[in-house]
Amino acid sequence: MKQTVVWFGGGIALLLIGLKVWEYSYRSMAVDLEVYIGVIALLFLVGGLWIGKRWFTPTVEATLEKAALPSIPNPEALKQTGISKREQEVLEYLAQGYSNQEIADRLFVSLNTIKTHVNNLYSKLDVKRRTQAVARAKELMLIP
Repeated sequence: MKQTVVWFGGGIALLLIGLKVWEYSYRSMAVDLEVYIGVIALLFLVGGLWIGKRWFTPTVEATLEKAALPSIPNPEALKQTGISKREQEVLEYLAQGYSNQEIADRLFVSLNTIKTHVNNLYSKLDVKRRTQAVARAKELMLIP
């Protein structure tokens, strides 16, 4: 962690020094305004692309973990519990942490329909709360 802070701080310091030198060139009229703004914009573009690629690209390990999870639910457990395909969709959204209204919006149904599906899931999975339903569904391998 300490090494990361030192490298990051050093990079920021070098960038600031470079920007100050560039600003001095502009103020001494050695560089036109358009060139000055263009170079700064280019620096921000390159920096933004680098940060985006470095921090927001999924790692190989995360991709492999995601691929290793079963995407097809256990058909025997589905038959045994009697969960319909629509209830299964609702269950997947519950596992992802969506509210009833958000699920209704995504599935293009009313809020009351989602509440009915959730209550049916509770009774079919023999649970009382949303978190219990998700845990039970994972236990039965109904959701990844």
